[in-house]
Amino acid sequence: MSDISQEVITKTFLNSLHHAGHHNHPYDHWLLDHCLTEDMVDAIISLPIAPAHIDDTNGRRETNNVTRIHFGAQYRNQHAVMDTLAKTFQSQPVVDALKSVTGAPITGTSLRIEYCQDTDGFWLEPHTDIGVKKFTMLIYLNREPEGVDWGTDIYSDSNTHVGRAPSGFNTGLIFIPSDISWHGFEKRSLNGVRKSLIINYVGPEWRSRHELCFPEEAIR
Repeated sequence: MSDISQEVITKTFLNSLHHAGHHNHPYDHWLLDHCLTEDMVDAIISLPIAPAHIDDTNGRRETNNVTRIHFGAQYRNQHAVMDTLAKTFQSQPVVDALKSVTGAPITGTSLRIEYCQDTDGFWLEPHTDIGVKKFTMLIYLNREPEGVDWGTDIYSDSNTHVGRAPSGFNTGLIFIPSDISWHGFEKRSLNGVRKSLIINYVGPEWRSRHELCFPEEAIR
C-alpha cells in the first residue's frame, strides 16, 4: 500500500466519476466503473477483518451496529489503506468534483466510510436513507463471477422494484438521498462474501462521531 500515492487514487476516482453514466429513473443516480486502483481494492479486501456472524439483519444494517466496520480513527491508525482512502474522499479535488457532477449538498458535512462483508442470509428492505445523509456511494469489491448479481436493488417506491445496479468488480453507484431514493437488497443466495464500501457525507447532527473519518474536520 505504501507505494500507492493518494494522488494516483484521486486521479483514478476522478476519471471514473467524470465518465459515470447519469440516469434519472426512478431518481438521479450515477453508475461508475474502475472507481479505485486495483492495488487499493486488493489491499481493502485483504484486510485482516473477518466477516461478522449475523443470523438475520431483519432487513436493516443497524440491526447489528456493534459489528460494523467504519473508517474512524481507530481503524485508520491501524490500516494505511483506510487512512489513504479517507484522505482521498476528504480532499478538496474529490469534494469539488462530487459537488460539480452530482450537485450533492456536502459543504459542512462529515465523511463516513463503512466496509461491508455480507454473507448468505443478508438482505435489506426497501428504504430511503435518513435525512442526515447528504450523499451515498457504494463501491462493489468482488472479483467472483457471482458478484455481478450482488448490486443494490433500486425501487420507484417501497413496493416497486425497477432494477439492480451493476456490481462487477470495482464498479460503483452514487445517489443523493431523498424521500424518493428507494433502494435495498432483495433476498437471494450469496455464495461467498459480498464485499463493498459505503461512502456517505453526513450532516453535523450525526451522533455516532466515532464512525466519522475526521469528526473535527467538516467538508469545505
